[in-house]
Amino acid sequence: MSSSPSATRIAQAVSALGTGPLTETALREHLFPLFSQVLARDSREIYLANHSLGRPLDALAGDVAEGLQAWYAELDNAWMPWWDEMQRWRAATAAVLNVARADAIVPKSSAGQGLRAVLNSYADVPRVLTSSGEFDSIDHILKQYAAKGRAEVEWVPARADGLFHAEDLIARLAGVDLVVVSQVFFATGQVLEGLPGLIAAAHALGVRVLVDVYHSYGVLPVDLSALGADYAIGGSYKYLRGGPGVCWLYVSPLVLDSGLTTLDTGWFAKLDPFSYQRPMPPAFAPGGDAWLESTFNPLGFYQARSGLALLSAIGVARLRDYSLRQKQLLADALAERGIASFGASAHYGAFLSIPHAEPMQLAERLRALGVNGDARSAGLRLCPDLLSSEAQLIEAAERLASLLA
Repeated sequence: MSSSPSATRIAQAVSALGTGPLTETALREHLFPLFSQVLARDSREIYLANHSLGRPLDALAGDVAEGLQAWYAELDNAWMPWWDEMQRWRAATAAVLNVARADAIVPKSSAGQGLRAVLNSYADVPRVLTSSGEFDSIDHILKQYAAKGRAEVEWVPARADGLFHAEDLIARLAGVDLVVVSQVFFATGQVLEGLPGLIAAAHALGVRVLVDVYHSYGVLPVDLSALGADYAIGGSYKYLRGGPGVCWLYVSPLVLDSGLTTLDTGWFAKLDPFSYQRPMPPAFAPGGDAWLESTFNPLGFYQARSGLALLSAIGVARLRDYSLRQKQLLADALAERGIASFGASAHYGAFLSIPHAEPMQLAERLRALGVNGDARSAGLRLCPDLLSSEAQLIEAAERLASLLA
């Protein structure tokens, strides 16, 4: 990442944590000072919606100001530092995902934009296999493509236990062009066990796979090279603390080397765009740059810098270990008060779910008591993070118990 003063301070703070398992004492001493603005809210709210919108570092404001200052100072020459920042972001994102080629990470403003780029790479109407548990944007896009005759889509439901099973997707692979599936499902946090086997089975039949890693990116050690997915989509505003609008599409080196292109394109995807040549058929940039589009928002890469630097410095495996301990602590505190929950185990992502007949209403009532979570169909969702103290988790359980008594 950038060698900016903020990145240096983050690296120093993480170094002071040592190399062992993370502890609240060490985090409070060395990392909490990097979050003074959001931690000022702790006096009035326990924030457990980290799975919805991650809490930004103080450095984010200064990083964005740096990008703006390039505009003020350089005017049209600002495109040089802006382009360089995007390339650093691509390289750092690729490193977190164990992707050898930075150009395999294609900037997008949303995960849905990445899905559309893949769908629009097919010359014929693609046959898509997906689950009924995909995030609303992904589900909505696929339904619109199906409604407009731009894709044939089959949705595989969860079983009676509420879980999705890779075997159910594998059983329906015949005749499919593309599988679209989450590694961690947004509503319940379920990790899709058997995902590598699904990808292998798909490839054996010539089927490509797009994996939505939005709820695993920054939560699980995601290794896209080992996973073997053809495509993946993810973004920064949850566990990467990078805010909205900074997302990406991963296109595997095998797909890139095939020369595949998409209808979702623009002048930054052209071969030597600043030569302003207009050949027909269009000539594309090499590698992942062929999947770029029109003029991008450069400030997003500055916005995402500090969160990505923090994640890279700590390491996802250490964060996962701490998250599992936090989830278990919260689950135990809830159980001691007679409240059932699920999601504490390693078979789930970063949040706990509390089943309830009216989860949206429960979330609103809990927020009125100063605990900020959210709800989906599976129940109330509560997600601790590095800034959540043990005392806060116990207090959140106590306040929830007061509502359910």
